[in-house]
Amino acid sequence: MTLKMVKYDVVVIGASAGGMTAALSARRFYPDKSVLVIKKEEAGVVSCGIPYVFGTFRSVDDDLIPIDAFLKPAGIEVLVDEVVQIDPRAKLVKTRGGKEIEWEKLVIATGSRAVFPEIPGSELDGVYTVSKDYDYLKEFRERLEEAENVVIVGGGFISLEVGDEIRKLGKNVTLVVRSRLLRTSFDPEFSAMVEERLRENGIKVVYGHVERLLGEKSVEGVRLVDGRKLPADVVIFSIGYRPNVELAVKAGLRVTRYGIWTDEYMRTSHPDIFAVGDCVEHRDFFTGRPYPLMLASTATFEARIAGANLFRIHIVRENRRTIGVYATHVAGLTLAAAGLTEENARKEGFEVITGYGKSPDRHPAIFPDTSMVTVKLVFSRDRGRYSELRSRAERAWAR
Repeated sequence: MTLKMVKYDVVVIGASAGGMTAALSARRFYPDKSVLVIKKEEAGVVSCGIPYVFGTFRSVDDDLIPIDAFLKPAGIEVLVDEVVQIDPRAKLVKTRGGKEIEWEKLVIATGSRAVFPEIPGSELDGVYTVSKDYDYLKEFRERLEEAENVVIVGGGFISLEVGDEIRKLGKNVTLVVRSRLLRTSFDPEFSAMVEERLRENGIKVVYGHVERLLGEKSVEGVRLVDGRKLPADVVIFSIGYRPNVELAVKAGLRVTRYGIWTDEYMRTSHPDIFAVGDCVEHRDFFTGRPYPLMLASTATFEARIAGANLFRIHIVRENRRTIGVYATHVAGLTLAAAGLTEENARKEGFEVITGYGKSPDRHPAIFPDTSMVTVKLVFSRDRGRYSELRSRAERAWAR
């Protein structure tokens, strides 16, 4: 693409869920403003769909983000290049391709990258993370075709989804987990339910710590701290993601261990620079504490707020705190959660009460595709007491 001008009203760095939504929101609220999106790769993938490129999808191409279909019809320009520097004082960005682009407002949506541990053998051929890079994923998928034994290190959503998809290819899949499955998002009884279903579907679950990877040039196995050895033609580390904050750090913006600091309008410590998505620090709705939360739904929510507030503040569009909402489908089992688990709530010092319910999802339950739905509700005991007292007061006043 040839740039028509050296200055744009709005420049967005990144074109995944947060970046695209921020650009579209900017166009919606400020139709007279020029908007440019700078993306690092020509082809981008939908992050939530990455696990499914290994089984359900025919190829990585089935998971591409349709940039042209969304941005260009809205009059938003796209530049394929990598931003290497943000200059807040001069209000410009510099790219690896040698371009310098001025901006009035800037949105950072640089996302996150997979954590890659530094352990002996991690440099061997056949060792991967669940990256968001298109070319990397294509090579990864091709390597899996030749593999028989696959070891996945990690027990979160991505680990389980990738493992379930690779199992569909007929591979032997082993999960290596430190404590329990889906620990941060579900209570122990749900972890046990998931583990049972995975084992029924042929996925092995092993508890332990990886000491090193085995092999000469290519990986051949995994050795755990307790001495156990697991055969592996491919090893996948799925142990989390880190926010991409390097540009923000070099620009002198306020950055914490959880990401780029923003206020409720998604403004950074520079009033004309906004940030959204995985690269941002999030604050929990219930505790107010910063915590790692990397979801496309959260990114788009924040991006709509940022886009609306670029040139004037909309008080009704603000982000005070965030509730993590998760859903997944693994080995025929669907799980979803919102907010704190009972375990985490008690750790935070909340006095809680819980309730359980089970019911078929069809009526009458005799239908062949009927499934049982299990629901666990976690309540703050004092909020329940407050509601009861308020109801009594209202009834007394009515009399």
